[in-house]
Amino acid sequence: MTFKKAEWPRKLRSQHWYGGNSRDAIYHRGWLKNQGHPHDLFDGRPIIGILNTWSDLTPCNGHLRELAEKVKAGVWEAGGFPVEVPVFSASENTFRPTAMMFRNLAAMAVEEAMRGQPIDGAVLMVGCDKTTPSLLMAAASTDIPSIVVTGGPMLNGYFRGERVGSGTHLWIFSEAVKAGEMTQEEFIEAEASMSRSSGTCNTMGTASTMASMAEALGMALSGNAAIPAVDSRRRVMAQMTGRRIVEMVKDDLKPSDILTKQAFENAIRTNAAIGGSTNAVIHLLAIAGRVGVDLTLDDWDRLGRDIPTIVNLMPSGKYLMEEFFYAGGLPVVLKRLGEAGVLHRDALTVSGAAIWDEVKDVVNWNEDVILPAEKALAQSGGIVVLKGNLAPRGAVLKPSAATPALMVHRGRAVVFEDIDDYKAKIEDEALDIDETCVMVLKNCGPKGYPGMAEVGNMGLPPKVLRKGITDMVRISDARMSGTAYGTVVLHTSPEAAAGGPLAVVRDGDMISLDVPNRSLTVEISDEEMAARLAAWTPSHEMPASGYAWLHQTHVEGADTGADLDFLKGCRGREVGKDSH
Repeated sequence: MTFKKAEWPRKLRSQHWYGGNSRDAIYHRGWLKNQGHPHDLFDGRPIIGILNTWSDLTPCNGHLRELAEKVKAGVWEAGGFPVEVPVFSASENTFRPTAMMFRNLAAMAVEEAMRGQPIDGAVLMVGCDKTTPSLLMAAASTDIPSIVVTGGPMLNGYFRGERVGSGTHLWIFSEAVKAGEMTQEEFIEAEASMSRSSGTCNTMGTASTMASMAEALGMALSGNAAIPAVDSRRRVMAQMTGRRIVEMVKDDLKPSDILTKQAFENAIRTNAAIGGSTNAVIHLLAIAGRVGVDLTLDDWDRLGRDIPTIVNLMPSGKYLMEEFFYAGGLPVVLKRLGEAGVLHRDALTVSGAAIWDEVKDVVNWNEDVILPAEKALAQSGGIVVLKGNLAPRGAVLKPSAATPALMVHRGRAVVFEDIDDYKAKIEDEALDIDETCVMVLKNCGPKGYPGMAEVGNMGLPPKVLRKGITDMVRISDARMSGTAYGTVVLHTSPEAAAGGPLAVVRDGDMISLDVPNRSLTVEISDEEMAARLAAWTPSHEMPASGYAWLHQTHVEGADTGADLDFLKGCRGREVGKDSH
């Protein structure tokens, strides 16, 4: 697409605070000068907000304060005025009941911080799963020139000669302990190898997926997604990002110029090619809703259906993010998509250039990491959207992480009413379950958990694991970690807590999963379904006040991005009235 740069110089947003010699301007300037800033910094140069999700309780982002110094250096070099702003950081590792419950709160808080403060452009410093979408949602809502720089993945882990992926091997080893194949002491020993450097998960989990989505959307500089956190080139990327945001402000290159329908289609196809997290579905739907792009679950199925998964990374494949970077990273994947004719080549990026111009000359340095199409992990690697009487508004499944033999399956439902019911029953040897059954978990959606926790990849019963079985069909309205794997149906909509059909599934009901035909059904008549739904009453707890009340009252379904209903759409960057 063609982008018309704004004229420069011109009056910037920040000059509504700092420009001129009125009492109000002196008030705003004078206070900031107590930090030792010279007067000429307020002369109309771009003021860049470095929105930093650093927190000691967000370990994935624990190194972002140091990285912010490199962003500042780049801003200074380009003639801007950097100001670092700490913003809400929702940690996947620590937040209860789940970080997902606070993604929308973070987006709302950051949006208001962007709009209400004197910044002309923003560098979104992110890493951990929810920090990337929350800040992108905020930027889309304000439409202030913005660019993403991620913290990068941690280095590879190794345990007794085996490559260990953070997250993925947590699931593998914990199941091995339950099956009696690994001791608890060995599990503790392996723990030290899972997270051995600063950075996000080193698998193609949600953090690396969302870093890839930011790059595929055009909201990060080319090559940003895969550079390891501790690699010196990550710091170079941060500095170059600082330089670039100043030029974006001068050009008035905004999120709405970049986040077009074509950009989202590029991202969806990229997610299929990298074997990305199912969480990307919810996050991209939410971002699209903020910028006003009509994106649906059906787009995910339509666009990803014929895209092979060519990135050989855990949890779908063999390698980790470190090898992905050495092989050439996401630019190689984007080039492959472009060569296959499924990339919108002229989609605009934060560099000011089209995405194809950024990647057309890159080289794949390891074809065992970024595979040829004929050797793909899955020839149809996109997120599958299933519908039927069990999921009228859709459910999702990640085929590259599933067991092929279970893609068409019929089995007896074993129902868990909520996560506590699951925990109470799953290790009971008397539980009537075998590997042919379908595990069903209710009340774990956006309203139900609340917040839609990553519990959809339910661990299998020990008595099934001891048979050597490692996968069963599992269905829920929950999410699962991008590091997880299995034949897991997620995001079933409407959710159980909202009175969706999942709420009335009973032990013994026969359930049919047909992935090729995109079907998910419970084998009861329409009349029986209607009767059960008419008799249903909510069982989840509804808080009386606070953010939990706000969230459960206003959160929408997973099928539209699980955003709060009053936050959709772009509210712009208009400066509010000054009371001083």
